[in-house]
Amino acid sequence: MADTSHGTGGLTFDKSKRSWPNELNILLALVIIIVVFEIIGQTAPYMRGQSFLFDTKDRFDSIFNEARLQIIILQVAIIGIIALGVTQVIITAGIDLSSGPLVAATAMVAMSFGQTELVNGQPNPKALFGPWAMDLPVMIPVVVGLAFGACIGAINGTFIAYLRIPPFIATLGMFLICRGIALWWSGGNPISFPTEQFAFIGSGMMPVVWFIVLAIIFQIIMSFTVYGKHTYAIGSNEEAARMSGINVKRHKVMVYMIASMLAAFAGIVLSSKASTAQAGMGEFYELFAIAMAVIGGISLQGGRGSIIGTVLGAMVLGVIRSGFTYIKLDGSYQLMAMGSIIIAAVVLDQYRQRNRA
Repeated sequence: MADTSHGTGGLTFDKSKRSWPNELNILLALVIIIVVFEIIGQTAPYMRGQSFLFDTKDRFDSIFNEARLQIIILQVAIIGIIALGVTQVIITAGIDLSSGPLVAATAMVAMSFGQTELVNGQPNPKALFGPWAMDLPVMIPVVVGLAFGACIGAINGTFIAYLRIPPFIATLGMFLICRGIALWWSGGNPISFPTEQFAFIGSGMMPVVWFIVLAIIFQIIMSFTVYGKHTYAIGSNEEAARMSGINVKRHKVMVYMIASMLAAFAGIVLSSKASTAQAGMGEFYELFAIAMAVIGGISLQGGRGSIIGTVLGAMVLGVIRSGFTYIKLDGSYQLMAMGSIIIAAVVLDQYRQRNRA
């Protein structure tokens, strides 16, 4: 017989029904995935005893394969920044499909104000504007990029909150608009040769630093501030949130603005890291960001999830992508496997919802 203790109102609490925090389940899944790739590397004949994450040939100072670890973390860092904003949108029971093209559009806009005037003593061959837009302080392209993202987010939020356009339709339309802006801004030509200060933003492991810092900030915000509590309340029951005095419309606009600003910042980091901005940047980023959130336990029905879960979901996705390359899985099969994993994560979320109900 289960050990129970009495609660208020004659209710009882069954200790056997307690479950681990969802984040621990995701962490356990991450460990299992790593172990599976390690077993494949050690047992598959064509792998020749290679290790996935460990150094078996004394090439590094530590026991880990530092090169692969850096690649995994760098792969997920920039998309992870987008996923932090997408997480907040999904918690409100919304969706944002515009973040990928917004990355490209912001990269083009920010880089055009972050260019250096001279390249090897000659005028910048990729200059978009005149000397007035060259060698500007690094804060100017950053602020311009973030302001552009805030405008896009405000438009998304206004359409969704005030005009009651479904989030899928509103952000899908903005998806096309942002991709068009990216192509129109420079006539489809790349924008290159940033200043040293602008290039530093995405140099080395800086994308990982930005991702970790932003994840910590938004974990605190979502856990301990009024903004976070209102976000969860709206996602759990929008009508109840409205009746309790929350300005739901204004808060939704704010959530979409923050999500778009994070996507815009990801575009700034990406263009800085690549030292160029191209209209095709950010392809499929919005889908991978949503996948990170879903794998991290964010409910598509809203009201549940955490930033920590999204960070773990990003690591799971990064390990899987790197693991598929490690076992030499063909690219077409990789895409099919990734799609299957995302569908499985949604099915699991639906199962958890029914079980919880």
